[in-house]
Amino acid sequence: MLKKQQKEKNELENLIEVTKKKEKVKKEHVDKKWIATVVIVAFLTSFTLSFISEMTIPNLSLWLGILVTLFFIFLGIFFDIIGVSVTTADEAVFHSMSSRKVKGANVAVKFKKNAEKVSSFCCDVIGDVCGIISGAAGTTIAAILVSQFKFNALFTSITIAAIIASITIGGKAIGKSFAINKSNIVLYEFAKFISNFYKK
Repeated sequence: MLKKQQKEKNELENLIEVTKKKEKVKKEHVDKKWIATVVIVAFLTSFTLSFISEMTIPNLSLWLGILVTLFFIFLGIFFDIIGVSVTTADEAVFHSMSSRKVKGANVAVKFKKNAEKVSSFCCDVIGDVCGIISGAAGTTIAAILVSQFKFNALFTSITIAAIIASITIGGKAIGKSFAINKSNIVLYEFAKFISNFYKK
């Protein structure tokens, strides 16, 4: 029993040591400029879209409000799939494709080399903005239901919020599984689309 505990302790200490070495390497390669850029882009994007949503969403009809909410929920799920695909895709595949001049392969290589940044932008920046807007749209839907159908305000707000959360979480769970299994295909198709906006 004591030998087993000592062995487990040694294994844990080795794991801690390896982790510290990795953390040290990562700290040395922290891109402060990228972090600052993400913070600024996230602020400006969130501020702009939140301002637009606050000006427009309260004036939407019930069905348009539902459509807007679903659009931003699925937009968030879509970018979450892109973010996961970038981190799990096989870079060697795209180097091979790039050497054969396959359209979009060079963009896929760039995305893969900057997987942490691309994933952060897709999953965190876009995902959070979509969450903010879908939440605002959900509040509008709840207000319309209370106003037109005299539903209980508290129960309606909680129910709408729960529905939005469950669709978002469930959708992202399904999306992550899909992204991991089809990561190379997803990244390639996305990179091929993005390559249309690159200067030749």
